[in-house]
Amino acid sequence: MVDDFNEEEKDGFYKAIYSRRDVRSHFTSKSIKNEILSKILQAAHHAPSVGFSQPWNFILIKDVQTKQKIKDSFEEEKKKASQLVEEPKKSKYLSFKLEGILESPVNLCVTYDPTKFGPFVIGRSSIPEAGLYSVCCAIQNLWLSARVEGVGLGWVSILSNDVLKKVLNIPEHVIPVAYLCLGYVDEFADKPDLQTAGWLPRLELKDVVYFEKWNDKENQNWESIQKMIKENLDTLK
Repeated sequence: MVDDFNEEEKDGFYKAIYSRRDVRSHFTSKSIKNEILSKILQAAHHAPSVGFSQPWNFILIKDVQTKQKIKDSFEEEKKKASQLVEEPKKSKYLSFKLEGILESPVNLCVTYDPTKFGPFVIGRSSIPEAGLYSVCCAIQNLWLSARVEGVGLGWVSILSNDVLKKVLNIPEHVIPVAYLCLGYVDEFADKPDLQTAGWLPRLELKDVVYFEKWNDKENQNWESIQKMIKENLDTLK
């Protein structure tokens, strides 16, 4: 049995997972050194991908004028989204700080290119979306790597992909998947902002795990499993 990680390394891995946050504020003016940015991008580039297709690309953005155009798109889309909810949730939604486009020193657009390495990709014929899922794996790698390096990252999804394509000169066949804000922060919150604000609760693991079939939660060992999970989480606090 191969066990390449000692207990300290394992603890560090889980610490990165549980302390990762979607950062929207608290960005500082401290710049990210090129070697740190390169390490973060390398981590993303070493994510798993369907058929080893590596279908991602990364567009780094520092220009203030470009950021402002993206910020304008955010404001427009946020206003549109607010029409989907009634008061008092509408006002609460509008009060949230949901991006750090101008405040973060580096913006990063992660894209999906379905044409990379040709039309046939092993493993994508039955589930074409597997290529998009691969890009999401790269984003998660990037996010965890940033957290380990003390760099905050926020994913801005309240944007128009059409605007992103136009502003960033993205080819028609390439799909923008994520627009990210990166920068050092004053602090990483103990809990996700929307959880702290009471927008939505943290679901318990027992609420999302089934056994053998959908909606089948019958298992005599569930209580012992829950106890073990809680003990492991407590050691990481």
